[in-house]
Amino acid sequence: MTQALLMCLIAERRVAFPAGNVRSVIEIERITPIPRTAPHIAGLTALRSQALTVIDCRVALGFESRGDPVGSRAAVIDHEGHAYALVVDEAFDVVDAQGEPERVPGGYGEVWEEAAVGMVETASGPTLLIAIEKLVAGHRAQAA
Repeated sequence: MTQALLMCLIAERRVAFPAGNVRSVIEIERITPIPRTAPHIAGLTALRSQALTVIDCRVALGFESRGDPVGSRAAVIDHEGHAYALVVDEAFDVVDAQGEPERVPGGYGEVWEEAAVGMVETASGPTLLIAIEKLVAGHRAQAA
């Protein structure tokens, strides 16, 4: 079974999201902060009059933010009836997976092993397939 993937870069790692979950890729133009939210939630932005919760993927994974996400690229996804803009360092291509996701090999680190559905082979090399629900939930340390 072939699956189309949106290829992105987060914290200097090549990652992918299932393209079927991605509505579009946008540039964040404006963010309205939301008081008292988790650190990985940067605020709200609008896309064609629809509010999107903006998630800083770096922070959601436990890495340091690159700063204000205005001007950054984001993958617009739907997850459990809600719309999100997942801020990535870069979004650059849509490719087909060449097979099913396999276990993430050692050496990537605990953060990536927890956030990834698995490692999937593509024409441009192996890529971490990221679980969107992990980004929406945020880094486990934020819950403590």
